[in-house]
Amino acid sequence: MTDRNQSDAMSGRATVARIYDYFLGGKNNFPADREAAERILQAVPESRAIAIANRTFLRRVVRRLATQGFRQFLDIGSGIPTEGNVHEIAQSVDPHCRILYVDIDPVAVMVSNEMLIGNPYCRAIEGNFNRPDQLLTALQEPDLADIIDLDQPTALLYFSVLHQVPDDQLLGVVEPMKAQLAAGSALAISHASPVIAERHGDSPVKTGIDVYRTQAATQVTLRSAEQLLPLFDGFELMEPGLTRTSAWHPIPGDGDPYCDQPDRSPMLGGVAIKP
Repeated sequence: MTDRNQSDAMSGRATVARIYDYFLGGKNNFPADREAAERILQAVPESRAIAIANRTFLRRVVRRLATQGFRQFLDIGSGIPTEGNVHEIAQSVDPHCRILYVDIDPVAVMVSNEMLIGNPYCRAIEGNFNRPDQLLTALQEPDLADIIDLDQPTALLYFSVLHQVPDDQLLGVVEPMKAQLAAGSALAISHASPVIAERHGDSPVKTGIDVYRTQAATQVTLRSAEQLLPLFDGFELMEPGLTRTSAWHPIPGDGDPYCDQPDRSPMLGGVAIKP
């Protein structure tokens, strides 16, 4: 464990990546993350199912894009690796698929790179998705250019991360990345919707959001489909459009908790192609 990771553990500061890891049954989390996760689950018991549904959506998206010929995947806010990561899914279609993971959590980056030892087509780097200018500069470095070449079609993935971005910054986070994508590239997004508040009530959801704010220094904003559609401007949404993630090309038996009732999923998702 690095000095920074030790500092996080000793300070009692949780991170979104490690809370998510706990929801998914991972082992790369600290007591502060587990405490925060349990408080969220107490307020919104569905939180673990939401995380699992988001993960199964990611797998379906990556497999479909790889099957359609995508060979580069840029996973922004990738989190801590768990079973069925982007590179595992994509490289099961073509072992030469290239994947770059980006996350602000050093634990996520460290664990990812340990897992990727011996895989020359994949890397993880520490980066803040709120600073697309810095990410784009990093992608110009020769060692990263060997992994992701933005002059070639690339799948840009934002899974369950953009609800951490305030309304007044949202387009400014995504648009610079979209602008650098070559024609034929893909944009994939999943995002928490207000459905969760409609089902559990405003007060419990506010309690869960407050845990993220106070213990992980992260503000969560729930958004409707109407609020998310502008993120896909200039791209053509693949069928079935921006929808509940569990309704996006469902695969029975893939572990999605909402597979039989996709309309109950509080997560929205869509995949679009740049003409």
